[in-house]
Amino acid sequence: MPVFTPIPHDRFLTDVVALAEALRADDGWTPSFLIGVGRGGLVPAVYLSHALGLPMLSVDLSSKQTDFADAPLVRLANRTAKGERLLFVDDINDTGSTIGKLRAALAQAGGIRDHVRFATLLDNIRSQQRVEYRAREIDREMTKDWFVFPWEAVAPSESIAQDAAEVPERTR
Repeated sequence: MPVFTPIPHDRFLTDVVALAEALRADDGWTPSFLIGVGRGGLVPAVYLSHALGLPMLSVDLSSKQTDFADAPLVRLANRTAKGERLLFVDDINDTGSTIGKLRAALAQAGGIRDHVRFATLLDNIRSQQRVEYRAREIDREMTKDWFVFPWEAVAPSESIAQDAAEVPERTR
């Protein structure tokens, strides 16, 4: 049974502010749009959008509905080819699977790699993918907790346990 570790709302706000400060400090790169990655990255992207005064769009890989992921990713790749910069926002970079899928889909659609960056609240230092901006780092060799973000805390505990059970390699 995994250890469920709630992230309090105040900690979440501190993490969003840390991401906003990191982006403001990067004088050489400002995104044209923030892209919330559904489902876990939508809430952080909305907060970060307000913190930075930048517009937000979204894509959703979690629903496995291609018209909410594949088609929008092609349109987003086209935007990078026109010079726009995109910052994809997610809650956690755990294994790197989501980020890897996004990078591959954008590249396949002709996206410009230098115009795409990633930000997460939590970044696993053992991930196969790296992000440019993070609020905090974790080490999955040391920390096997299942993090429960504030927007997930309203779900029934059975639902949270089922989500964790779907990816047991993250919590063992």
